[in-house]
Amino acid sequence: MGSVSTPALAVAVADAGGVGSITAQWKPAAEVDAILAGMAEQTAGVLAANFLTGDIDPEAVAAAAARVRIVDFFWADPDPALVDLAHRGGALACWQVGSLDEAMAAADAGCDLLAVQGTEAGGHIRGHSALLPLLEAVLGQVDLPVLASGGIGDGSAFGAVLAAGAAGVRAGTRFVATNESGAHPCYKQAVADACAGSTEITGAFAVCPLCVTEPRARVLRSCIDALRLAGETVGETTVNGQRISLPKGHGLPPGAAATGYLDAMAMYAGESAAAIPAVEPVAEVVRSWSAAVEQPR
Repeated sequence: MGSVSTPALAVAVADAGGVGSITAQWKPAAEVDAILAGMAEQTAGVLAANFLTGDIDPEAVAAAAARVRIVDFFWADPDPALVDLAHRGGALACWQVGSLDEAMAAADAGCDLLAVQGTEAGGHIRGHSALLPLLEAVLGQVDLPVLASGGIGDGSAFGAVLAAGAAGVRAGTRFVATNESGAHPCYKQAVADACAGSTEITGAFAVCPLCVTEPRARVLRSCIDALRLAGETVGETTVNGQRISLPKGHGLPPGAAATGYLDAMAMYAGESAAAIPAVEPVAEVVRSWSAAVEQPR
C-alpha cells in the first residue's frame, strides 16, 4: 500500500488485533528506527515493516527488525542474507510471492512465513495465477504458514481462504477505504463505490521504481480512463515534507495531501473493492471479519 499505509493506519490495525504494516523502503536506518519507535509507543499490538525491490539498505532492515515482529519483503527474488538480517534483529521474515517456484525459493531462503499473492490483488502484481489455485499449490509443497492475498474484501472471503488452508490474510484494498487510511478522501470513496469489474491490471502507471522491472498493477479502471484525458502532469503531492509535481502515469497513489486531477492518479485496488460497502473505521472492519469466522458453521 506504500504511502497510503501511514503509521496511524498501521497502529489502528495493530490496536484492532491485526498486524499493522508500513513501508520502510528508501528510508535511512535512523528514520526507520524513529518512526517504528514512535509507533510502538502508541500500541501494544503487532507491527511489521515492508521492503520492496532488490534495492534494500541492510542497515534499514536491521533497524526495522529490532523494532517489529515481522519484516516483510516483496518484488525481488528471495534473499537468504536479508532473511538472516531480520532474524538477527529478532524478527520473523515474510516474503510475498506470486508463484510456486518463488514460494519454494523463499522457504529455502529461511523465511518463517509466506504471503501468496493472486492476480485478484490490488497494486503491483507479482505472478500470473489466481489466488486459490496458487494457494493450494503452495500449501501442497511448502511447510510454512501461508497468508493469502488478493480479492479478500469482507469476512466471507476471509473465512473462505482460512477454510482453504491459509494461516491468515494480507489485505490492502479494504484498508484503503478506512477512516484511518492515508488515502485521499476521493480515493477512499472511489474504492467503496466500486462494483464487480471495476478494476484492471495495467502498465499505465509505470513511472515508479517497481515498474522498472515489470509494469503490472491493478487499479480502478476509472483512473485508466481519466489518464487518457490528462495533461503532462496530473497534480502535486507532499513527499518527505516537500511538494512535488506528479507527471502523467506516476505510480504514487493519491494521499491526503494530493491536489490536482485526482481521478487520473494511480488508485490501486483489487477485485475485493466490489465487496467493500463503505469507508469505515479499522476496528469495525477487523471486528466484522473476526465475527464472520467465529460464527458456528
